[in-house]
Amino acid sequence: MAHLRMKPVASGSFCISRREPVNLRAFLGTCVGVAIYDETAGIGGLIHLLLPEPPTPGSTFQSEKYAVTGVPRFIKALRDEGATTGNMKATLAGGALIGPVSRQDLNLDIGGRTAELAKSILNREGIEIELSETGGLFASTINLNMETGECRIQPMGEEKSSGKVDFKKPSMADIDHAIERIRPIPQVALKILRMMDDDLCHVSEIAREVRKDQVISARTLKLCNSALFAKKEKIVTLEKALVMLGQKLFLNLIVSAAVAEFYEAVGQGYSLCMGGIYHHAVGTGIIAEKLAEFTGKSPPAQAYTGGLLHDIGKVVLDQYIASGFHLFYRDVHGGSNFLFSEEINIGITHAEVGGNLAEKWSFPAPLVDTVRHHHYPENAKEAPELVHTVYLADLLMSRFQTGLELDRLNVETLSPRMERIGLSIAQLPEIIDMIPSRLFDSSQESATVAGIDAA
Repeated sequence: MAHLRMKPVASGSFCISRREPVNLRAFLGTCVGVAIYDETAGIGGLIHLLLPEPPTPGSTFQSEKYAVTGVPRFIKALRDEGATTGNMKATLAGGALIGPVSRQDLNLDIGGRTAELAKSILNREGIEIELSETGGLFASTINLNMETGECRIQPMGEEKSSGKVDFKKPSMADIDHAIERIRPIPQVALKILRMMDDDLCHVSEIAREVRKDQVISARTLKLCNSALFAKKEKIVTLEKALVMLGQKLFLNLIVSAAVAEFYEAVGQGYSLCMGGIYHHAVGTGIIAEKLAEFTGKSPPAQAYTGGLLHDIGKVVLDQYIASGFHLFYRDVHGGSNFLFSEEINIGITHAEVGGNLAEKWSFPAPLVDTVRHHHYPENAKEAPELVHTVYLADLLMSRFQTGLELDRLNVETLSPRMERIGLSIAQLPEIIDMIPSRLFDSSQESATVAGIDAA
C-alpha cells in the first residue's frame, strides 16, 4: 500500500481531492473541522472554520473562515468536482473551549456556535453526519484518508504521548547548567532590541551589522520571501527588503531570523510538531503587534518582539519536558494548570527560567517583564499593558493555530485582562477576524525558515 502523504489544511481554508494516497489533516482547538467524502465518486475534502459568521460589516470576509459562508462554498466545490450530495458523508470535530474558563467566558461560545451552524447547513443540504465530536476542553486532529475515505478524530498529542518514558526530576543545579549551555541570542538581535526600546533605531546601521553575519542575512531574506511576508516580487538583497517591506517589518524580520537558530534547540518536548515553538513565537509576535496597533496601548514593534521572545524559557526546559512528556500530557488533559505542572514535575516554570535568561542577556526591562509574566500579566510591574497584549496574543495563537505546542494558558480572568488594554470579551470575534489569514497557512514555511523540516 502506498505511503500516505500528509497535507495540512490551514485555518480559514479548505482542500478538495480525488482518491489518492493523501491524508488531509487539520489541528483543531476552538476551530471546527468538517470532512466530507463521496465514496462512489472517490471525491472528498476538509474545511477548517474559525468563526460562525463575519463579526462586523468591515470583516476581511475570506468566506472559508466562516461556517455560514464557508460550508456552502465547500459543498458547492465538491459538487463541481463531481461529488453527489446524496452520496456525501460528513464528520465534524473541534469547537473546544480548551482549558478552564469562567461562566462569563462560556457565553461567547465561538466554537460551539460554529459547530452548530455547520451541522445545520449539512442537515439542510441532506448530507449525512456519520460522526461528530465537538466541544469539550481538549484540542484534537481530524484526519481524512483520501485513499479509503476513512475519517479519524484524535486527541492532540496522543501519538506522541504513548510509549515508555523514564523521567527523572532535574535538580536546580541541572537547570542552572542547562541555562549556561544555552547559546546566546546573536548580538545583532540584542542590539536591535535595545535600539527599539530607546527609540534609536537607525535601520541603515542595523543593516550594516546584519550584512556581517552571513547566516542571519540568509535567514532574513528567506523569511522575507516566506508565505507569511512575501511580496509578489522576490527579495534578493537586504536593501531591497528594506525598500519593499518598510523599516518596521524589516527590523521585525531581522530579529525573527536572528532568534530562529535559538529556537531550533526546541522540538521534542513542548512542540507537538517540528518547528512548532518557533512558528508559535512568530505568530504570537504578529498578533501582538496587530493588537498593539488596534488598542494603542503598547508600541507595536515592542509588542512584536515581546511575542517573539515570550517563550525563551522553553528552550532551557525542553529536554526535561521531552523525557516526561507523558506526565505533562496527562496533567494538561486532566485540566491542570500548565505552570503548576512544570512546578511540580520540574521544580521551576518556563516563565521563571525565561525571565532569568532575559535578565542575564540584559534584555530591556519591559521584555524581561513580558517573558516572566506572560501567563499572569496582572503580576507585571514594568510594562503591564505590553504583557497583557502578549498574553492575549499568545492565547489567540494557541486557540486558533493549535497543534504547535503542549502549553496551555489559563483564562480564569480573561475579561479583566482584556479590559486592561481596552478590550472586551464581546470583541473577541472581531479580534480573531483581524488575524492575518496567511499566518494560518505558514506553519510549514516558518519551520523551514527555522531550518527545520515541518512535520
